[in-house]
Amino acid sequence: MGRGSSPAPQVIQAPSSDKETEFTKVPDQSLDTQTALDEAAAKQARLNMELGAELDRTNAEFFTGQDLRKIRGTGAENRLSTITAGEQTRKTIRTQGQENRAQTAETGLQYRKGLETAGAQDRALTRVTGQETRATRGEEGRQTRATQAQLLRGQERQIGQRGMQERAAIRTSGQETRDIRRTEGAEERLSEQRRGLEQRAGIRETGLQQRAGTRETGRQQRALTRVTGQEDRAGTRVRGQEERAGIRTTGTEQRALRRTSGEETRATTRVTGQEQRAGIRTTGQEERAGIRTTGQEQRDTISRQAQELRATDLQREMFRRYKENRDFEQARGSYRV
Repeated sequence: MGRGSSPAPQVIQAPSSDKETEFTKVPDQSLDTQTALDEAAAKQARLNMELGAELDRTNAEFFTGQDLRKIRGTGAENRLSTITAGEQTRKTIRTQGQENRAQTAETGLQYRKGLETAGAQDRALTRVTGQETRATRGEEGRQTRATQAQLLRGQERQIGQRGMQERAAIRTSGQETRDIRRTEGAEERLSEQRRGLEQRAGIRETGLQQRAGTRETGRQQRALTRVTGQEDRAGTRVRGQEERAGIRTTGTEQRALRRTSGEETRATTRVTGQEQRAGIRTTGQEERAGIRTTGQEQRDTISRQAQELRATDLQREMFRRYKENRDFEQARGSYRV
């Protein structure tokens, strides 16, 4: 600002000429070369894109095939696991039924043996009681009551001991049955938990692969989308087939399990009924034998009492006749005197 303004520039005009400017054309190959290079680059780019799209389709088909094989393998393993679990469950139920029937048969046998032993002991006791009653008929008072009281106490102890043993056997059987049911439930829950983990892992892996396939899209999106749709439909079809096959196998195994369980239950009920009927039959036989022995002993006792009574009456009659004869002789002797 403190300085003075700069002088205006001078414009020098070119000298005018009436002659036109002439351009000289010089031949040059750079344009043709550049055009050829652009065409080659475009062709190479198209080839690269086609090759990339082909590789994308090949990769998509390969990974989809891998998914299908994985799904088929998973379905086959699930069916095999279901079949194996069904077989093991049926074997367990069959073995349990056999053990229950064997236990019921053994219980019935031991119960019948106990009844036989009790019947024999009761008959022997009744026989000894009859003998002692006949031998000690004159001591019917205090000795008879003491003997009956001791007999009743022995029978009560025997019946109480038998009841304790039966209750202990029933308690042990119930405990074992509950333990078996508890173990079966725990194993089934673990199997279901493991199956759920495997299924979720398979679904998670399938999702990862699908998202990876989606990220591999590019310029050939339409072709890749078409291939992906076809493969997805194929995968869905195969997955549905595998799921239906799994459901079909599970239903078959469940029906077989219900059938086996019903057969074992009916067999156990049949054996239990047979053992109960045999026990009732043995009880009736033992009771009839006891009643028969008691009646025989009572008849023997009555016969013995009748014999003793007749002997007493005979002795009394003989004494009466002796006394009459003595009185008669004394009276006749007195008359003679």
